[in-house]
Amino acid sequence: MRAAVLHTHGEAPTHIEHPDPVAGQGVSIVRVTAAPVVPLDLLCASGTSYFGPPALPYVPGVQGVGVVEQSEVVAAGTRVFFATSAGMAAGDGSLAELCAVPDGDLVVLDPTGVSDAAVAAIGLSGVAGWMALTWRARMEPGASVLVLGGGGAVGQVAIGAARVLGAARVVAVARSDASRERALAAGADEVVAASTDVDELTGQLARAASAGPEGAPGDSAYDVVIDPVFGTAATAAARVLAPGGRLVNLGGSSGDEAVFSSSVLRSRSASVLGYTNNALTADQRRDALTAVLQHAAFGAIAVAHETVTLADVAAAWKRQAAGDTTGRVVLTITADG
Repeated sequence: MRAAVLHTHGEAPTHIEHPDPVAGQGVSIVRVTAAPVVPLDLLCASGTSYFGPPALPYVPGVQGVGVVEQSEVVAAGTRVFFATSAGMAAGDGSLAELCAVPDGDLVVLDPTGVSDAAVAAIGLSGVAGWMALTWRARMEPGASVLVLGGGGAVGQVAIGAARVLGAARVVAVARSDASRERALAAGADEVVAASTDVDELTGQLARAASAGPEGAPGDSAYDVVIDPVFGTAATAAARVLAPGGRLVNLGGSSGDEAVFSSSVLRSRSASVLGYTNNALTADQRRDALTAVLQHAAFGAIAVAHETVTLADVAAAWKRQAAGDTTGRVVLTITADG
């Protein structure tokens, strides 16, 4: 088969021939049609992640969409989403024509509705955005929601999910004009520009929260904060939590440390919570993705993406690493690679 194969940590994979995967007990073979290049792929391939450097050579790709070719639990020809542990454990991933997938990591998809590329773009980011709101933050209708990193994949899903779950107001924080446009397209009422000045950002967030529907005055605080970035943005967001407010952290793209005030948290009975998809059961992951895709089918949730062929993986990988893309990069994969 043709595949994107990594031979050196920290470099881009190359498009070459690679041995076909073999089915086994509890393992299905999927013919891949679309697979995204996500930050976790880049991190694992760098050899610097907390999982340790992956054995080389290997095929990256922690998620994908395709059609089952061989399985003991799913009929051949079934359209599926799947996750892999490529880069985190031994074995190859989704950036190939064929992929061996543990049976429990298959999610059967509606044969119509959302395109393969759109499903791949949403993928596990959709699971994270949805579950951070519903399972971890326990968001209720009428809540005021703040989404940090609103232009990223998780941020876009969280914004759309907050809308369909009945949020009264959704504010996002974004770093660039392109990110701002993605956050607005996802459904944010207002987008605040990211800042390294905590006091300045805190004031901007408070003002954005206080503008109620159609400009009416509102509360200058948030019931829920979804945080894939941490750092300065999380420090500022924690200052504008409402009584009983919850800040859910999903990542640290802006830094691994934030500063929280004990008096603020205690006076508001506020919570700072961690989240990882790794804590979910297979059933939770399946149900979350299914829920997100049901809304995506009607255009309520989407992740901006661009498609490239598997043969162009090296250039696409480098652009994704440099942030030089119009959204998430999704590799489209055909029978000839």
